[in-house]
Amino acid sequence: MAGADPDAERCPRGLARAAVGAGGRAAARRLLARGLSVAVLEARGRVGGRTVTTMLRGHPVDLGAHWLHAGPINPLVALGLARGEPLRRAAQESHLRIGRRPARPAESAAFARAWAVADRAIGDGARLGGPDRPAASALPPGLGPWGPRVALVHGLVSGRPLGEVSLHDFPSMEYGDNFFIQGGYGAYLARLARFLPVALRAPVRAIDWSGEGVALDAGEHGVLRARAVVVTAPMMLLRDQDAVRFRPHLPDPVRAAIDGFSAGIYEHVVLHWPSAPFRGRDRLATLLGHRLQPPGLLTRVDGAPFHFFELDAPLAHRLDAARAGADGARRLVRETLAAHVGASGIRDLAVPAVSEWRHDPWSRGSWAVVPPGHAGARDRLKEPVGGRIWFAGEALSRAQWGTAGGAWEEGERAADAVADALA
Repeated sequence: MAGADPDAERCPRGLARAAVGAGGRAAARRLLARGLSVAVLEARGRVGGRTVTTMLRGHPVDLGAHWLHAGPINPLVALGLARGEPLRRAAQESHLRIGRRPARPAESAAFARAWAVADRAIGDGARLGGPDRPAASALPPGLGPWGPRVALVHGLVSGRPLGEVSLHDFPSMEYGDNFFIQGGYGAYLARLARFLPVALRAPVRAIDWSGEGVALDAGEHGVLRARAVVVTAPMMLLRDQDAVRFRPHLPDPVRAAIDGFSAGIYEHVVLHWPSAPFRGRDRLATLLGHRLQPPGLLTRVDGAPFHFFELDAPLAHRLDAARAGADGARRLVRETLAAHVGASGIRDLAVPAVSEWRHDPWSRGSWAVVPPGHAGARDRLKEPVGGRIWFAGEALSRAQWGTAGGAWEEGERAADAVADALA
């Protein structure tokens, strides 16, 4: 999205922005509130980006972002509460099963201690400073049989195995005090996009900033001229210089910051499983005691018989290497769950949907991951380019990376910077 003087004759639209995920909506709303005219360009035929709710068997189900993380600092939580949206705090209780039985109290306590020790060690490792290194290197010895599980889950929520994640960047995400929203996160964000001037199926192929202002090539929608642009397209798309061309090329430090990110992978396999052996809504489940384990499992979503079996990067890469597709994911889920509850335990299991954000042409991943040695990239991209191009989106958020809340926060930050610059 670009910001400009709405009265300027040479660019009557004032500003433009590209992509209408959470960051784009936040930027558009803030710019309009500050009196600037806005044009919003979205490549897809819908708004929402990687936050989208669909109906499955009459129930709203999120195929992308679902958690509202870090409630105290998440702007979408504060906004939702102010709007009277149906938010609820995520349950603190969880399920731990070992083999085909619930964990004993002593096992649950040992598991919790391992998590506490690991998290403290990673946090301490980052605070000590020194050269950046893989987050995996900070995991302490002595976690016992729980260590591999701790590393697996941290890799899942990081988007890559811990050996591929920056230690200095890792602790910036705060997962405490999370929320869910009745009816779906994607549906909530769609409500926030109402009345915005959005052009759908308008992918921006080039951004020319060689003259005054910017000129955005939106294909069939023509060329839009504006005084500035806020770019909220995912980093994985911007890495492809043929997908979005900048004329002239972006400065080397900016290009290096974009190119240094790696694609985070976190995919939902949506289960409809009425007889699942889990009680209580929205509770995480850990299944141990077999070589096959769900990297993540969120049970009884919204209190319905839907569950999210989460695929991490290694599992997704394995499926892709075998060219297994969504049906391969379905077979993997059935095999994994049967190992833990028996074949009779999954007799009513159906898998109505599998997300594949890593193959979505406008996403190319679930979020942007900072690898070792690249920890300064998020802040580097907050600086405007030529006083006309601002970047925003989840990849720029230090405190809420990988989330719609982080994208929203960064969209508002960029919008304020644009409005201030053009005042």
